[in-house]
Amino acid sequence: MNNNEAAEVIRGKTPRRQVSWRTVALGALVVAGLAMVFPQNTLTAPIPDTIEMADMTWVEVRSAIDHGYTVAIVPTGGIEQNGPHMVLGKHDYIVRKAANRIAREVGRTLVTPVVSFVPEGDYDPPSGNMLYPGTLGIPAPVFAQVLEGIARSLKLAGFKTICFIGDHGLNQAPQAEVAAKLNREWAGQATTVLHVADYYEGKAQIAYLRDKGETLATIGDHAGMIDTSELLDAHPQGVDLARLTALPIRPEPTGHSGNPMRSLAEYGTALIDIRIKAAVRQIRAVLSARSVSN
Repeated sequence: MNNNEAAEVIRGKTPRRQVSWRTVALGALVVAGLAMVFPQNTLTAPIPDTIEMADMTWVEVRSAIDHGYTVAIVPTGGIEQNGPHMVLGKHDYIVRKAANRIAREVGRTLVTPVVSFVPEGDYDPPSGNMLYPGTLGIPAPVFAQVLEGIARSLKLAGFKTICFIGDHGLNQAPQAEVAAKLNREWAGQATTVLHVADYYEGKAQIAYLRDKGETLATIGDHAGMIDTSELLDAHPQGVDLARLTALPIRPEPTGHSGNPMRSLAEYGTALIDIRIKAAVRQIRAVLSARSVSN
């Protein structure tokens, strides 16, 4: 006790330092008492029927993760020209349907909204689908940054396996690059990023159509039989084959290939099933390998 404090004691006063200590102690007791009377409860919610994160609240997402829904699918599509007979959102409709089915088959998996804005070609001079009005393209590095941000958000939320599933060709390389980058950064941690390349591998689909009597010429490539048949299954109102029959004899470039007039919804169902089974196999293989290593 210093001289000033001694003088205060002689005058019948409590030293200021002691008063300060007692005040702090009293405050702590009050806070503890309030916490006992009014405890903070963690918000909970039942797991909803949907697996689409956009239709869930944050509390529902957290509850789902707590119940083991630690796999997230990030579907990527594209807004692009698809010939005169299909809507611009073809990729989005197909990949959304496929992603939902993949999630349910894998189990305990949630699906983010479709990433619609993807690489589509150059601006000046325009190339690829950018030659046609309505196509909305972004540079590949921008697309990669979007994917990286989504993946980091999902990791922060508690997801352990993040799957990029792309329905468009130019989506594939950036997805693979982002997955590799984040897996290097997160090595030894609990989160893995997977580029589901098997979803887009088209050899099995071509083999299916060849077995139906089609040729490479009738199957085509962009906006051909595969794309058109898949959209007839996923979103039939987005296809109008009559517009192909109304084309002039020597039209300007149409943006489609092959012979989409031979497309069938029956083909589309089978073709999407091929994609889904391939993706499920790849995802399950990764999950199985992780469970063994753990």
